[in-house]
Amino acid sequence: MPFKKLHSHLLDCLAHQSIETPTPFQKSSIPIIKSGSNVFCFAAEGSGKTTTLILTTLQKLKCEAVGNAPRAIILVENKTKVLELYDAFIPYTQYSTLRIYASYEQLHIDVQKSEIYMGIDILITTPKTLQKLFLTNGVSISELKICSIDDAEFLSKKSDATSLIVMAESIKKCQFVIYAEKSHPQLNRLENHFMEHSKLVQK
Repeated sequence: MPFKKLHSHLLDCLAHQSIETPTPFQKSSIPIIKSGSNVFCFAAEGSGKTTTLILTTLQKLKCEAVGNAPRAIILVENKTKVLELYDAFIPYTQYSTLRIYASYEQLHIDVQKSEIYMGIDILITTPKTLQKLFLTNGVSISELKICSIDDAEFLSKKSDATSLIVMAESIKKCQFVIYAEKSHPQLNRLENHFMEHSKLVQK
């Protein structure tokens, strides 16, 4: 069964990459994420979690640039993960107006602030860098529609989890989607903060 009810730009991108059929995880998770619910997504490596994250993020933003403040934030563990995910987005954004920005601790904060100020749609960063940007007025979260955490096992580190929780408390209305291979106690505790009434997809 082919992908259904996705933006025509995304269907074109999938066809260009000869991706015709969703994985079992994608078939289960994409409709639930599209519904706007907070979602925990647990599935093994190779199940299509990263492609799901990309497709649902771009679907949420209708594959077009709007305004200057980011409408999607994706949190990952470190610079390596930031750059890997940035590269994974390129086949889906290079022929659109969407502006995607890679942010990490090793890049001077003033450089990041000035480049973000020029206008972005998607921010890929780490919890600590996002908190630093926010506390120095380097990024606005007023237009945020979706926040995803990829390979969220790294949130077992208390400092990363704390940075995320602090940021989430400042976000008034936003969908959160957490991707990991399996649950762990630190992820479960997020239900007490910003993942209340969340749904679960597990494959």
